[in-house]
Formats: sequence, C-alpha cells, structure tokens
Amino acid sequence: MAGARHAGGDVGMQRWLGLSVVVVGLSLGTGCSTPSDEYQERLAELEAEARRMDAALDTVEERLLGSQAMLQTWQELGRRHQQVTQLHCQSSDAHMVARMKHYEKMEERGRQLRRRSSVAAVDSTVLTSGKAAKRQHGAN
Repeated sequence: MAGARHAGGDVGMQRWLGLSVVVVGLSLGTGCSTPSDEYQERLAELEAEARRMDAALDTVEERLLGSQAMLQTWQELGRRHQQVTQLHCQSSDAHMVARMKHYEKMEERGRQLRRRSSVAAVDSTVLTSGKAAKRQHGAN
C-alpha cells in the first residue's frame, strides 16, 4: 500500500507542477507581471508609429474623397454638356432650316428684282428709241 500511495503522490505532484507552470505562463502572457523597460519603449514606439500611420491613412482617405468628389463633378459636367449639345443640335437644326428657307426666299426676290430691272431697261430702251425716232422724224 505504501507503494500505491507513493505512486499516487507522484501523480498528484506532477499535476500540481503542471498546473503551476500553466498558471505562471498565463499570468506572464496576460500581463500580470511587470513589463520591462525595453518592452515599454517598444510599445511606445509602436503606438507612435500607429498614430503616424493613422494620420497618413487619414490624409490618403481625405485625398481619395476629394478625388471622388472631383470625379463626380466632372461626370455631372459631362452629362450636362451632352444634354446641352443635344438641345443645341435640335434647336440649331430648326434654325438652320429656317435660315435656308429665308436665304432661298431672298435669292428669289433678288432674281425677281433683276428680271424687273432688265425688263424695265429693255422697256426704257424701246421707249427711248421710239421717242428718239419720232423726234428725229418730227424734226425733218
């Protein structure tokens, strides 16, 4: 029996030793011990680097948002330009047709005026020749 107690005691001792190693490991791993100065310095450096990275990311984010806003503005301007161009084409087509009709009308008036003036010139020449002939006849 003494041998059984001794074997059971060793097992209990091993369990206690294993548990104590686990407890010490957990307490060190969870920060229950006082950190070293080197650890504190490294932690401060990492925190400072994290702040710098946050500031850099904030700058990049701000630039990205500004670029997105600029892109949206240009897209809106492009859309409006396209609408204005379509409207201009529609109204200028009608305007151009009206101008062409007016131009044709003015050309026709010009042709009529030229015809009248050439007919009037022929008539005045005929009248003038006839009058001149009568005058010359009457003078003889």
